[in-house]
Order: sequence, then C-alpha cells, then structure tokens
Amino acid sequence: MSRASIVEQAPGLLLLSGELDYRSGPQVREDGRRLLQASAAATCVIDCAGVLRASSVGLSLLLAFMRDAQALGKTLEVRALPEDMRQIAGVSGLLEILPLQA
Repeated sequence: MSRASIVEQAPGLLLLSGELDYRSGPQVREDGRRLLQASAAATCVIDCAGVLRASSVGLSLLLAFMRDAQALGKTLEVRALPEDMRQIAGVSGLLEILPLQA
C-alpha cells in the first residue's frame, strides 16, 4: 500500500510527503484542497522535501493545488521539489509553470 500525506505544519505551510502515485493521489488531493481552503494565509507553501517517490501524479497534485489556491485568491509556492518530480516537470514543460521557490 502506498502511503502519502499532506499536513499543515504551520499557518500556510503544507508538508507533502510519502509516495505519490495513483493509489495515494486521490486522498492527498482531497486533503490538500481542504487544507488550502481552511488556511487563513494569503500565501501557502507546499514543502515537498518529504516526498520519497513520485510519478506524474505528484505533478498533477501540484497543478491541482495551484488551481485551488488561485480559485481561493491565494498565492501558492512550491519548495524542495524532488529531483524525480523536477525531471518529469522538465520533460513536460511544467518547470516554467510551477511556482518554485528559489
């Protein structure tokens, strides 16, 4: 079984962790949507340092969270994108779209 989660560590700071794949994606998607909606922060940061492994589902989640934040009038930033996700994003042309922290 694939284990993944997204939790709020501090106001506006969401920690994404575990193995992001088709099994874990739907629950993480729903949890992240709820956390973004409940957060009072105008800018939310998704920290990906805890992601162990990710398929394209990981990038799909980030894109969905970007849409959620935009719909809520919030800014979203992505921190510590793992190398496997960075490679998939590069191949698919998403590096220019993702709001990556420097």
